[in-house]
Amino acid sequence: METIEVLQKKKEECERWEKDQSGLWFWEKIGRIPFKFLDKLTPAFIQKKVGVILDELGHYVQSGGQYLSSSRSLTSYYPKKNIQSFSDLNNLSIEEMDQAVSKLAANRKRFATIQGASTGAGGIFTLSIDVPVLLGTQLKTLQDIAICYGYDPNEKKERLFIVKILQFVSADIVGKETILKQLSRIDDADDAVKREVVSELQGWREVVLAYRDHIGWKKLFQIIPIAGFLFGAFINRSSVSDIAEAGMMFYRKRKIQERLSTYKSTLQ
Repeated sequence: METIEVLQKKKEECERWEKDQSGLWFWEKIGRIPFKFLDKLTPAFIQKKVGVILDELGHYVQSGGQYLSSSRSLTSYYPKKNIQSFSDLNNLSIEEMDQAVSKLAANRKRFATIQGASTGAGGIFTLSIDVPVLLGTQLKTLQDIAICYGYDPNEKKERLFIVKILQFVSADIVGKETILKQLSRIDDADDAVKREVVSELQGWREVVLAYRDHIGWKKLFQIIPIAGFLFGAFINRSSVSDIAEAGMMFYRKRKIQERLSTYKSTLQ
């Protein structure tokens, strides 16, 4: 296992990444305009389908629903380590966990590239479906990253943590500072874990809307049929890459802090 010095150094790397995160760019705000027109131009049957998907995502915070990843996938992430449960991860170093997450992220980025290309080819008519599908891919990616670092997405606290990461990626600089504080308190037994279910679901819908606005400018050129094939592939790949990086950094830091606390308790 790592020494306290090594863990402290890794923690500082995560904190430097947090400080490097920039806020909402001016042209990102302007880029939200396409979605205002999208709501008016999209056929009613597609709007209805998107609404159903968003409603299903809303249940995630409450119960996990169909988007919940299983901890049984641990074996596939560590095929040569004989990892059967979260407790077995205590025998792995942070570096080994990082490697597993890097492979996971690479696979999800390839999937997002294919998915973005297929929906991008249809222009504005498939763009409405592309947004929730991409959101679902990012959601699954964050859950699997949680599993790789030893955190069970079956727990409501972890689902809330994942929602906060999604909010962080879509937030402006002021929002990022607030969310960083919330993420740092996630393991406090008296904090967000005890929120009312209604509040959790409302918070999830805010994530969906912020997410949609955040990627608005990126999807601007994807509304063009055929040309959207290339834009969709690139944009979805970079979006999954961003969320995977954020998930890795936040869960990595959390695991490091957990181990530092264990070491310090042992020395006392």
